[in-house]
Amino acid sequence: MILSTTSTVAGKEISETLGICRGSTVRARNIGRDIFAGIKNIVGGEIEEYTKLQAQSREQALQRMIGDAERMGADAIVNVRFTTSMVMQGAAEMLAYGTAVKLS
Repeated sequence: MILSTTSTVAGKEISETLGICRGSTVRARNIGRDIFAGIKNIVGGEIEEYTKLQAQSREQALQRMIGDAERMGADAIVNVRFTTSMVMQGAAEMLAYGTAVKLS
């Protein structure tokens, strides 16, 4: 699956737009990560536990978006974007979305 953050795919022509494809995941923090994050918040620096959690969330949302596009019969996804929103205290949704297309 070809992914592009632009509206085109270099060297290819879009022959059909299939629609919006998306994938999401909702992740929650845990007490172990929160303890380490609290310490980092006091002394400063990157909160690696949350960085890893966000990276895993992005990858899972991306894979789910690709699966959605494959079910539509897409060859590529253009205009790929990520967004996140808080669902409840301590839990956030990571959403990947784009436009599923056929290439000629």
